[in-house]
Amino acid sequence: MSKPFDIPVWKKAPFIRLLVPLIAGILLEWYLQIPVAACLTGVMCFSIAYGLFFLFPMAVQFKLQSLQAVILNLLIVCFGLLITWQKDMHHNNNWFGQYYQEDDYLVVRINEPLIEKPKSYKADGYVEAIIHHDTLVKTEGKVLLYFAKDSLPAGLQYGDKIIINKKLQAIKNSGNPGAFNYQRYAAFQSIFHNVFLQPKDWVRLDEKNVNAFRQFIFSSRAAILSVLQKNISSGKDELGIAEALLIGYTNDLDKDLVQAYSNTGVVHIIAISGMHLALIYGLLVWLFARIPLINKSTVTQIILILACLWIFSLLTGAAASVLRSAVMFTFIAVGKKLSKQSSIYNSLAGSALVMLCYNPYFLWDVGFQLSYLAVVGIIIFQKAIYNWFYIKNKLLDEIWKLMAISLAAQVLTFPICIYYFHQFPNLFLITNIVAVPLSGIILFVEIGLIAFSWVPFAGSFLGMLAGWMVWLMNSIIRLVSEVSFAVWDNIPSSVASTWLLYAVVIGVGMWLLNQSKASFRMAIISLLAFVILQAWENWKIRQQQQLIVYNVPQHQAIDFVAGNEFHFVGDSILLEDGVLQNFHLKPARIALQLHKQSDSMQTVFQRQQFYQFGNKKILLIDKPMRFEQGLQKTDVDLIIISKNPSLSISRLAAVFNCGKYIFDASNSFRKIAQWQKDCAELHLNFFSIPASGAYVCNIKI
Repeated sequence: MSKPFDIPVWKKAPFIRLLVPLIAGILLEWYLQIPVAACLTGVMCFSIAYGLFFLFPMAVQFKLQSLQAVILNLLIVCFGLLITWQKDMHHNNNWFGQYYQEDDYLVVRINEPLIEKPKSYKADGYVEAIIHHDTLVKTEGKVLLYFAKDSLPAGLQYGDKIIINKKLQAIKNSGNPGAFNYQRYAAFQSIFHNVFLQPKDWVRLDEKNVNAFRQFIFSSRAAILSVLQKNISSGKDELGIAEALLIGYTNDLDKDLVQAYSNTGVVHIIAISGMHLALIYGLLVWLFARIPLINKSTVTQIILILACLWIFSLLTGAAASVLRSAVMFTFIAVGKKLSKQSSIYNSLAGSALVMLCYNPYFLWDVGFQLSYLAVVGIIIFQKAIYNWFYIKNKLLDEIWKLMAISLAAQVLTFPICIYYFHQFPNLFLITNIVAVPLSGIILFVEIGLIAFSWVPFAGSFLGMLAGWMVWLMNSIIRLVSEVSFAVWDNIPSSVASTWLLYAVVIGVGMWLLNQSKASFRMAIISLLAFVILQAWENWKIRQQQQLIVYNVPQHQAIDFVAGNEFHFVGDSILLEDGVLQNFHLKPARIALQLHKQSDSMQTVFQRQQFYQFGNKKILLIDKPMRFEQGLQKTDVDLIIISKNPSLSISRLAAVFNCGKYIFDASNSFRKIAQWQKDCAELHLNFFSIPASGAYVCNIKI
């Protein structure tokens, strides 16, 4: 019996064939920075070439359809180039950065409600104009505003305008090895500058500029938060999770609790994602199917369902993962209306195409990537995993179905999770079985709380119920996270190893699903390449000898690195504060595979403030010291200055022949500026860590 003809997925989902060249164009523009003239020329030429095909006879079109497909793909690639170029704010002639000078005044609109931080209030600002020598220049562009807490008068809110007169600071990375690329992240939001404002640096204007729809969204979020804060009084942790679960508000979340959710593989519950929209979509479908008049019109139901979904998406902050879900549900709903045979792959690819056309930088958004990979994994693998076992008991069968979904979602997400987060939650199946259904119930209870909070006793009862269920979920998550093997941590990963791991996963998956020998061969070859790459990386790690002076604001932090061993010199608070350590030091130690901390290393010799590390002589000055000038200067390779010591660069230069002076981030900006000036006058080499990022020096033994 002949095998039934199977239509390839790209035939059933034409949006996939459009999505691939679009992504190629976005990547090419980002990494190669192709000029706009070339992009426009490509769009025009390939558009004309594609249009000419329709002038040919049908027989000729059929013979040349492969060439026509190539030209169409090149046209879409050029379109990807163009939209990525256009999205870059540097190419906007009205961007304030094109005109800004240090002594200019900026007219800035507060673009969102202020968010309270430990030492400041933060907000996005929109630069509407620059005042340059009494000339007003209309501009566009965003700037990140930080207000000192003692400088903020009551009532500053969204839509208010202020005039600021303070030098803007370019957003920079810390430069710490393996650290998060915050500069690129901010650039993807079209933000390139920030400023910290004291009371004397700004003045509020009488006029306002408020967008009615944005004001509605912000007011709605504030009203929802007010209801939750009023009725959920069981504890700060419970309130923080409830706020994050319903509308993605994360400012009240405890960082240790978030880490527990991450360690147990259920952090997606408090990061608004497709799961939340799927639950709300199901609730809306059920609700509108039972309301008189509305239930008689499918079109009316679809319009109302999609309107509610989009409003919810905007209320949650319109993160990429949420927008993906909203766009996808829009495609699914419309697709089912137009055709009962619509492909889920086509809806998924179509939603990605729309989102990337709107903002090509979504391609680098972690939520966007994880969201699509999880859904694709569920679509491809969930049914096959579920069919592993046949379970008669309905309750156990539902539990296994949920486990199958969790396993399927992990298949395509775990390589990229390892790349970004360097950990794998070993007990994710257990926590997802409990947390996913429980979080769904909590979400519905919170929706009920918002809807009926005005009813006497209903609000307090639903708030108490939601708080108790969140407490239960938090307790379970904390209990599981305390298990010693709950998380496999500190996993090193690179771009190359991640791609090879995906090749292994996809090859094995396709082999199991389709019995494809070619896929199996691909998996074996990729696995071999992965092992060779890891062996090469391990060899390089064993050979490494480095001095790292970290960029940790207001703190001293230095690592002497030899192989996978390190010796730390710095503030003791960095050993006690998990948040500071995880953010500033841990990424470097994971990237360099530093597993062993040592109080003394054979390759590091210390005597008072002097260190001999390999071929480098290092002097660390972190307190006032007196040096007497001898007949001959002392040779040192590096002088590291920390913690604002009282010293004179000229005095140091008279005592030491120093290759380079390092000013770390524990010093004040004022002192560093003075030391830099002194070094420049004396023609001495220097390195400012706050200005240039962490200092990394390879050491020869």
